[in-house]
Amino acid sequence: MPGSSSKALWATLPAGMLFGFGLAWSTMIRPDIVLGFLRLHDMGLLLVMGGGAGVAMLSFQLAPRLMKKPVLEAQFEERKSAAMSQTIIGSAIFGVGWGLCGVCPGPALAGLGAGEWPLAWVLLGLFLGAWLHGLLAPVEN
Repeated sequence: MPGSSSKALWATLPAGMLFGFGLAWSTMIRPDIVLGFLRLHDMGLLLVMGGGAGVAMLSFQLAPRLMKKPVLEAQFEERKSAAMSQTIIGSAIFGVGWGLCGVCPGPALAGLGAGEWPLAWVLLGLFLGAWLHGLLAPVEN
């Protein structure tokens, strides 16, 4: 979070705790539940993901309209984005990894915090994959 104020950085801790608690409460930290969702046997996680994305999207759309400035920053920022081949290929690779292990990065961290120690292997693989990408990817300025 380059350029963030120390207040914003400290606000990240309780926000992360809330996120992790929500992931654990909704059982998204359990690979067997996630794999059941990916096999279309248990659609409960669709409600969790849809509900979370819906609340976040609504907040991101309403906050700039209802507030003059964010609580911990000087102004709201707008980021333009475009679909790139890198994004599409990366999301496909991510999807294969997700399907093979049944865990996303956020739920893996939350699961580790909840004592699901086998998820440490997922996180090790995640960090090794990111490290490998850092070795192989061209340097951008």
